[in-house]
Amino acid sequence: MDKTQQKLEQETEKWLEKLEEEIEEKREEVEDLESVDQMENVTAYRDDTYHFLEEEDYVRAWESVIYAWGILETLERLNKL
Repeated sequence: MDKTQQKLEQETEKWLEKLEEEIEEKREEVEDLESVDQMENVTAYRDDTYHFLEEEDYVRAWESVIYAWGILETLERLNKL
């Protein structure tokens, strides 16, 4: 594995861990988090991130975790969370 792939893997894992923490925090704040429109996309991209990490496809893993974060932050800005 080259340095770029290592860095992508490390950054993806770091942001995936933060995403998991943020989802748990939101789960405590929002009574039925799964009913929030578009939340299923956040969890789908999170799951994709795990899949791509297992496949050692670090570019797609990074993209997936960033997409999940983007949707989550958009939901927050729209006051849906």
